[in-house]
Amino acid sequence: MLNCRPDQSPLRILGEKLSADPSRVVLRPFHLAWQASVSEPSRAAQLVDDILRLDTDQAGLELDLVWKDFSERHWQIGRIFDERFAEIAEDLRLDAGAVPPVKRRLIGAYFCHEYSYAAAALMNPSIVPHPDQSGLGPQQQRFVMSMRAVGEGHISSVAFREGIVGPDGDFSLWPQSGPAMAAVADDRHHIEPYDAVTVHRQPDSPISNSVLFPVTEAQRGGLEDLRLVQFTHDDGRKEYLGTYTAYSGHSIRSELLRTSDFASFCLEPLAGRAARNKGMALFPRRIGGRFLMIGRQDGKNITLLSSESLSDWDDEGQPLLSPAFPWEFVQMGNCGSPIECDEGWIMLTHGVGAMRKYSLGAALLDRDDPSRVLGRTSCPILAAAESDREGYVPNVVYTCGAMKIGEELFIPYGISDSAIGFATTTVPDLLRLMV
Repeated sequence: MLNCRPDQSPLRILGEKLSADPSRVVLRPFHLAWQASVSEPSRAAQLVDDILRLDTDQAGLELDLVWKDFSERHWQIGRIFDERFAEIAEDLRLDAGAVPPVKRRLIGAYFCHEYSYAAAALMNPSIVPHPDQSGLGPQQQRFVMSMRAVGEGHISSVAFREGIVGPDGDFSLWPQSGPAMAAVADDRHHIEPYDAVTVHRQPDSPISNSVLFPVTEAQRGGLEDLRLVQFTHDDGRKEYLGTYTAYSGHSIRSELLRTSDFASFCLEPLAGRAARNKGMALFPRRIGGRFLMIGRQDGKNITLLSSESLSDWDDEGQPLLSPAFPWEFVQMGNCGSPIECDEGWIMLTHGVGAMRKYSLGAALLDRDDPSRVLGRTSCPILAAAESDREGYVPNVVYTCGAMKIGEELFIPYGISDSAIGFATTTVPDLLRLMV
């Protein structure tokens, strides 16, 4: 008879947590068209006319008030206002050269607003080695952690934190030194619904202060649950890839983030029948000449997917793991990309049991043939308990990816869709629990 006890878990829970923070704000475009639709002239054109009718002194006083209220809360606020004015001028076909500089910035200010991108929740992190590993001590590794941030309107975006982790889970997060800044699309006027789009970090904005927001109609409701992996191509070149769910407000699709440096990001829709579903996680290299993914095609079981292309996933895959224990009877899914070790591929999983309680588990896949399951944990390695049960969605623990440092696994995880906690374990301790 199965008897799972909390003291059987190989995980050591670390003390630090990250929680929702309404003080973290970014400047975002303010779209009057989203508020109401009216006949010509548009509300945007009417607003611009009102500003242009101000005399120059009054416009200067209004801009001074904006500067006093907001200039210390945002970097490069003047440049952002100028860029926003240029967008409005292009949309409304204004003669930008005929508008005095003070009114240009004031128009830009009227078409911006502060958005608290993590006011509701931080959750579902994934983690990869940082592009810069210089200047570290023995057994230390610098990392980039992605997080799903939820703000006003329950819109999900992707936020980042950098840090350093050492032996025994000793880690520190780099401080967020200054205001956050939203990444911007390279060409917002030529974004097609099914094309890839490129966005880039704002100048002088570090990774930890950068946020990726929806930029296409397919993403309008949010970018959800990025599963990052450092992928090694056949020629040895490394690239950061991440699968995530694009939510339009009424439908979902899987998309792929690609970056080499976390400065510029390509957001590319995935094609094929398998891309209709959520929670796809890419293996960190090709196996047998093919790209492999872990997915869930039927809403309940874990599936192994295969493709010759990173962008086309038409194969609906083969069953890999099905619920076998009470804590996963409702459904199973992956918790990020499989992690390679000497014994095979460690795949973190989640299971849903009675009262929709989420728990984390793990399985070991064959290194050369990942369709072979060599072992799995019969008991959860982590489940919601005590204070971790409270949040926006109670009784949930969830991760979108862990990182191996030597023989240790460093695991950031979401807590009840509200906060992020951290845990560590060793590969041998985890493998000992598998049956």
